[in-house]
Amino acid sequence: MSSALLKSFFFVLYLVGSIEAFLFDKVRNNTEWWGYVNVRPQAYMFYWMYEHVEPENRPLILWLQGGPGASSVGFGNFMEIGPLDINLQHRKYTWLTEASLLFIDNPVGSGFSYVTSDSALAKDVQTIAHDLITTLKTVLKKPLFRKVPLYIFSESYGGKMASVFSLRLWKAIQNGELKCNFRGLAMGDSWIDPSKIVLSWAPFLHTMSLVDENGRALVNRYAEKVAGLVKLGQYADATRMWRATENVVANLTGGVNWYNILQWSPRATRDSYQNQEFIDTPQHIKDLFWTWTGPLQISKLSKLMNTVIRKKLGVIPSHVVWGSQAGKVFVAQVGEFMRAETKVVNELIRSSRLKVVVYSGQLDLIVATLGTEKWVEDLDIAMAFKNTKRRILVDPITQTVMGYKRSLKNFSFYWMLNAGHMIPSDNPTGALQMVKLILA
Repeated sequence: MSSALLKSFFFVLYLVGSIEAFLFDKVRNNTEWWGYVNVRPQAYMFYWMYEHVEPENRPLILWLQGGPGASSVGFGNFMEIGPLDINLQHRKYTWLTEASLLFIDNPVGSGFSYVTSDSALAKDVQTIAHDLITTLKTVLKKPLFRKVPLYIFSESYGGKMASVFSLRLWKAIQNGELKCNFRGLAMGDSWIDPSKIVLSWAPFLHTMSLVDENGRALVNRYAEKVAGLVKLGQYADATRMWRATENVVANLTGGVNWYNILQWSPRATRDSYQNQEFIDTPQHIKDLFWTWTGPLQISKLSKLMNTVIRKKLGVIPSHVVWGSQAGKVFVAQVGEFMRAETKVVNELIRSSRLKVVVYSGQLDLIVATLGTEKWVEDLDIAMAFKNTKRRILVDPITQTVMGYKRSLKNFSFYWMLNAGHMIPSDNPTGALQMVKLILA
């Protein structure tokens, strides 16, 4: 090997070593721990805990990503709320300033979680709830975290999972199955009632000048077909029509960004996302995956997780590739996609003492605020809630209006401005202020 090549080789080694040292240095004041939990035969859930510098005096936030199949440990951590960003730079508005953070790669098969047989994939949200409770029991073996307040925060399909998980967890606590100071859940841009959400697309797109009157009528016709199929219990056909509706929207708008209608960019290619293995999967399901979960598996994040982070963690089995089973996770949940969980949210508000929070980004299309408002109208407290005064929220950092809040008893709704689907990424200061209000 020439001297020049040797110098290059050792320089690369130096860079890798520096990155790892930098990664540890950035969070040196916080205790971190992680590991796997065998939640069911052939199903292994990965979690990563960051403790606040004063963990005994701060709550614990459990973060659930959406997709389904997206990684909390990856996307939620490095792209949204964790202590470091995707470039391993300190995140100025990390939620770790307010609470300890627990990221769980959920459902099994997401992120670093994995199954050794496809039969072990979670096919319904009840199984997901079971797996999360099993994982949480491991975390709660540390006595401190049985005492501090626990809040579950979620995003997108994560909100659907969080609602069912929260109800199961609350009942388990009441039955003495485990000890936990569970205080509340917050569902961000959550896929709670698919029919009402899809029906909101046409009026929202029209109001935002993204379709004309004819376009609004066309999108609405497709959306009504989705709702009609759901009402008949024909969920597979409803899922197919849901994808057809997305195609109509994409064609009429020229490719609007589903996650933030103001973030226009050249047409994304699947080459920028991690490759997935689909076996005997209908094309419309694959297309839904690339719309919903694909953007959360960008190649830069995948590279980070499968190199530097993997080496740091030191416990990832050699056969596990971060995010490689995400497509299978998504397909396994097909039977759940179009089912509403409004009754679960209603029961949480009515029967528990938990804080139940809904928050929505004004620029989100895929789970538009209009649709969220519609399913909230189905709650028992809807009429009284609607007649409650809405409060203006000012961000103390930017001194601008960050959103609005309405509360009644244990239920709150936050309308977040300047943000789409990923509120912590789009409006980090506003999101952090919202977290402070929820935890107060």
